Amino acid sequence: MGFQINTNIGALKAYNALAKLNSKAEKSQIRLATQKRINSVADDTSGFNVGKSLEQKVKLMQAAQGNVGSAKDMLATAESQLISIKDMLTQIKAKIADASNPAADKAAIANDIKSIGLEIDSAIATTKFNNTNLLMSGTSGTGASGFSFQTGAASTDKLVVDYGKYLGGDVDVDGTGGTAKDVHADVRTSLNLILGVTESTISDINSTANTELDDFESAIDNALGSIGNSVQRLDAKDDFLTSAIANSQASVSRLFDADMALEQLNATKASIGGQAATAMLAQLNMSPQQVLQLLG
Repeated sequence: MGFQINTNIGALKAYNALAKLNSKAEKSQIRLATQKRINSVADDTSGFNVGKSLEQKVKLMQAAQGNVGSAKDMLATAESQLISIKDMLTQIKAKIADASNPAADKAAIANDIKSIGLEIDSAIATTKFNNTNLLMSGTSGTGASGFSFQTGAASTDKLVVDYGKYLGGDVDVDGTGGTAKDVHADVRTSLNLILGVTESTISDINSTANTELDDFESAIDNALGSIGNSVQRLDAKDDFLTSAIANSQASVSRLFDADMALEQLNATKASIGGQAATAMLAQLNMSPQQVLQLLG
């Protein structure tokens, strides 16, 4: 033991040890309070950067999953109305068949066909999802080919839903301009034929049942098939996003979340060590007083 009184080396060493123990205890206590392992970039610079990057991807994937859900809801709306239109076309064909009976009231049948045709026309013009027309394109951007949904974390990860090409030309909601578009010519020809039917022209519809009406029904079938294919792809993307989000969140948790049991042990250990260091510092601070015995 030295007998210097200007510089108490032992006390300084004890003080440094106490400061380190207090710092460790404080860090563990902060982690216990916040439940976070990383509370500042300095705690783990590389872990912080990786974790924040993963958090960003998680938010983007969650937004993409919301887009997938909206796309499914939109397609379900379009599918329901298209099936209804297909059923109405079947009714029209049945009424045309009824009109072949010489005893049938062709005038009444013609009015029935017109009524069904008006409902089909209304369905095409007014079926909407969040104010977006689903069966008739309305305004469309140049070269647009369908509704585009971002379905992944990257802005380029998109899925284009283009069932509308079978019904009304371009189906697009980007609002970039263009002129209002009607349904395809073969569909419109069929509707005009139905809406203009009279008692004397039912036979005209009958004679074209294998052309315009069948083309109309074929367009509906093709659109429904496209919707089915799109929903299958959306289901696959939804499954992938669910798995990717869960795995990414697990990685973020490993990087940022504190091990509460471990931090409690560290805090207790540092606290006990701090108490011991404080006691030793007090004793070492008294060491220079032994010099007084030499001066006596």
